[in-house]
Amino acid sequence: PCSCLVVALRQYFMFVTGMNKDVVETKLRAVVPLDGSFAVFLGNDTKTFVIYVDEPVGTAIAMSMRGMAKDRPLTHDLLGHVLRAFGAKVDRVVINHLENGVYHARLIMSAENELQQRKVVELDARPSDSIALAVAQNAPIFVSNQVWEQVDDVSDTLEDLEKRGRQRGRKGTETEEE
Repeated sequence: PCSCLVVALRQYFMFVTGMNKDVVETKLRAVVPLDGSFAVFLGNDTKTFVIYVDEPVGTAIAMSMRGMAKDRPLTHDLLGHVLRAFGAKVDRVVINHLENGVYHARLIMSAENELQQRKVVELDARPSDSIALAVAQNAPIFVSNQVWEQVDDVSDTLEDLEKRGRQRGRKGTETEEE
């Protein structure tokens, strides 16, 4: 049992310190509502890409991202509460595959029992659900190098959207002052 813990800690250390070069860490950059869906922008300083998600999940991601209080728990909140009730949490999300425009992800969770034995579970999951859970629990989101190389960089598109949003905000303020 002890040697398993050492191996697990070593693997975790390698992953956390970036020694595992198979993935790229990303941040949730923006969530933009569209007609019937949401655009979720993920990226880092070098690249940003977009995943389109359905409206309920996009709303959940946006609300968690902004720290908005909810009257009642949404599905992702409920799952987060269940995980915590069992001493589990989302450790990280890895968007690991892209085929025919469809993203796939792995949800990596861990739980510790009263004997301080840690168990790590990796599940196949939709990236949208995985992102919603990760944002709600402040867990990191990673993208495999294979996917990272496949996706188009939409940093300029996001920058344009942000500029338009700031301009609309200023126009709204000017109108209110008049």
